[in-house]
Amino acid sequence: MSIWNKLSGEFIDVIEWTDDSSNTLVYRFERHGNEIKNGAQLTVREGQAAVFVDEGQLADVFEPGRYALTTSNLPILSTLRGWKHGFESPFKAEVYFVSTRRFTDQKWGTKNPVMLRDPEFGAVRLRAFGTYSYRVDDPAQFLREIVGTDGHFSTSEISHQLRNMIVSRFTDALAESQLAALDLAANYDELGDFVHEKIAPEFDEYGIGLTKLLVENISLPSEVEKALDKRTSMGVIGDLGAYTQYQAAQSMEKAADNPDGGASSGMGMGMGFAMANQIGQSMQQQGQQQSGGPPPPPSSGPAVYIAVQGETTGPFNAAQLKQKLQDGALDRATMVWMEGMDEWAPAGEVDALQALFKSTPPPPPPA
Repeated sequence: MSIWNKLSGEFIDVIEWTDDSSNTLVYRFERHGNEIKNGAQLTVREGQAAVFVDEGQLADVFEPGRYALTTSNLPILSTLRGWKHGFESPFKAEVYFVSTRRFTDQKWGTKNPVMLRDPEFGAVRLRAFGTYSYRVDDPAQFLREIVGTDGHFSTSEISHQLRNMIVSRFTDALAESQLAALDLAANYDELGDFVHEKIAPEFDEYGIGLTKLLVENISLPSEVEKALDKRTSMGVIGDLGAYTQYQAAQSMEKAADNPDGGASSGMGMGMGFAMANQIGQSMQQQGQQQSGGPPPPPSSGPAVYIAVQGETTGPFNAAQLKQKLQDGALDRATMVWMEGMDEWAPAGEVDALQALFKSTPPPPPPA
């Protein structure tokens, strides 16, 4: 046995990748001159795939397992090399290990607020964020479309592209749903499933499978949220008048506990109680109107315009018209106009003014 054969038997080539990182997608196995010995041992662990590239052309893909690299285990590479009788000397090939495990807790979110027309609030701006998970389903496709010749490809190199795709499709889905902002929380799962179904084919083009997409939160701007909190607080308080009176009573009790508070404290308490009383009366009046309380005072009559020497005067209400009738500035022949009339007409021919003339006494008899 020659010295070379002895050394070849002792130094068996072992090709493997023990991944100790949490974000590596592709790792290129480094070998001086890319030379792999005949009979080399290839170990592919669970969650990995090994891709052989020969002179820039993708040759073979190995699933998890242990392989002795011979011509029988390299059918495509053997065809490319033209080995008809096997090979005894080292051959050159690049080996890329692709992680096929699931990468979880990947973040996505809108960089800028999404402008939408809300059925309750009108035009609103919404922000949304969540998480997604994916894995490489087709190592050969992923190597061709994304990785290229990168010897160490991590999740950060593709996360921006995937995030932009998700945000774009989510924004479109949110606008098409036409859901009210207050109803979005009840539809997070439906929105996530809809976007997942819509965007999965685009991930497949990269050789990536989108395994899960979650919507964690959709929020309004902080100013709108503050206004909404105030509105909610008013609903919780209920009768604002009774609550205000209660607050005033609490203030009076505190003032009674502090008799030496001075005139300024008493004045402040008195002003607060007076204000509370006014607010309570206002709320009571509003409550009576909303609950069918006493009706508002009757209207003072129609607004009438009078033509005087070719000029329009008025409008005048019923009391003013009666006074003009008594002063002689208005009679049945006076031209008048009011809303609903097509043109000017004598006051005596307007039905709405007939009661005015009947209620006016005739001129007194001569002395």
